[in-house]
Amino acid sequence: MSNSDRVVLALGGAGIVGSGIVKALLDKGFRVAVISRDNSRLERLRSFVCPTTKDNLTTIVGNVGSEEGVERVKRELLEAVGKVTDVVSSLGFSWWQGGPPHTQPLKELHWVMETLLFSTFVSWKAFFPLVRDDPACTYTFITGGAGEKLLMPGTGFLSVGAASSLAFCQIVRQEYPEVPCKVNEVRIDMGVGTPDHMTPGYLNHLDLGEAVATLVERRNASHTVYTVNSPADLKTILLERNL
Repeated sequence: MSNSDRVVLALGGAGIVGSGIVKALLDKGFRVAVISRDNSRLERLRSFVCPTTKDNLTTIVGNVGSEEGVERVKRELLEAVGKVTDVVSSLGFSWWQGGPPHTQPLKELHWVMETLLFSTFVSWKAFFPLVRDDPACTYTFITGGAGEKLLMPGTGFLSVGAASSLAFCQIVRQEYPEVPCKVNEVRIDMGVGTPDHMTPGYLNHLDLGEAVATLVERRNASHTVYTVNSPADLKTILLERNL
């Protein structure tokens, strides 16, 4: 199956991490679908990708964070693109720095969990059945290292949500050890930014996108966690065929 025959659903594809992945997938000839609750973010994404690949991008306004919403948008997605062969979910990679736990209301923790964990689970439950039984299909989680440590003061709830996302990805690998679909996780233990907002210790989202698109393209590994601690790791692990 050539790249042009494959349809990648990029969950979180309108965000900083996701937009780099979407652009790289389109540049490699994939068809890509992106869902967002915010149409303005989808418009920005359409203006960001290369004009020559824009026709291969399908954007849908919808909510993948609720069971009712995801079923509606799933029907709309399949009507628009016909099939899904690959899923890349960057919903579990986000940022929060609201302050120490004793200053936060319960609703703030619920919001963090909804953003990092609940949306990852609800969308996986809806879209994994589309790819799980085909060895030519892939499902790739993009997660962050915040779940393993406190990144800086005031980011505690981020660590709680990120740890939950990491745990969910782990149980998916272990609960479905022999599923034909290639299930992998790219764990990014550093910040990700756009070229005009880069700081030391950050990855360029375009470089990350190229690496993830390469992993999706090859389909030669499964149930694997690729940990990225530096730009050098990104090239060594994902781009130089050391899979």
